[in-house]
Amino acid sequence: MKSMTGYGRGTAVLAGLTVTVQVSSVNRKTLDLAIKLPDEWDSLEAMVGEEVRKVAHRGRISVVVELTGARPGSEAAWDETEVGLILDRLADFADSRGLKFDPTPELLWSIANSQRKAAELPGPDAAAVAVKAALADALRSFAAMRAKEGEALLIDFLTRLAALRAQVEAVAARASQVPAAYREQLRQRLRQAELELDLNDERVLKEIALFADRCDVTEELTRLRSHFDQFAALLRTDGEIGRKSEFILQEIGREVNTIGSKANDLAISRAVIELKNELERVKEQIANVE
Repeated sequence: MKSMTGYGRGTAVLAGLTVTVQVSSVNRKTLDLAIKLPDEWDSLEAMVGEEVRKVAHRGRISVVVELTGARPGSEAAWDETEVGLILDRLADFADSRGLKFDPTPELLWSIANSQRKAAELPGPDAAAVAVKAALADALRSFAAMRAKEGEALLIDFLTRLAALRAQVEAVAARASQVPAAYREQLRQRLRQAELELDLNDERVLKEIALFADRCDVTEELTRLRSHFDQFAALLRTDGEIGRKSEFILQEIGREVNTIGSKANDLAISRAVIELKNELERVKEQIANVE
């Protein structure tokens, strides 16, 4: 089991520069990739996405690739020719209007800085190996964090599953007593109404039988136990679990609702409320699982 939230960082060296890749993710029903690369390396986006898909199937995943540092001899430089041409044009403009042109150091710095040449990045072909290496490191730590959080989630799910099973067994134990309790209630009502009707009368027996049939939850309990077993087995499998779990939890909810509608007993109604509350917590937590 893996959590959908995680973070990883990796670095590699490229021509004296440092390539840094950061991978982070949050919950999302589908896989949603956001990849940020230097503009010169846009062609590497497909490769980055392919590598991410090898380790993640769901979640909003952000991948940021950055290049830092400076290469010897590749510092940004001014375009002196262009700076000179700009100064000449400014001098001619001032002369044409009879003005004295005496550029200040601040003006010279402003013009020169505007014409500074940025050091070119290595091309995408040269960068591909370094980016892939840094990405591999980032994805390893990213996957490790998701796996570690997944272990904590597994313990939580197993604890909640045990609580669900306990409530179901409580319902099963009480369900077998409901017809007898109804029979006793019916006897008391007949006494209070001073009706001369034997409990062994065919009409009474038929009423009790109909009641027992209406409130019988044996099939629902059997299916719930089966769903619990399926859910427990799924939690321990590799790969994507979240979507499959959502279907099983939906089926569990359907059986619980049916028991609630059939229940004509206070103790069972209370157990159903606890089942629904616990099931809702499981559904909220499963949204964190890949």
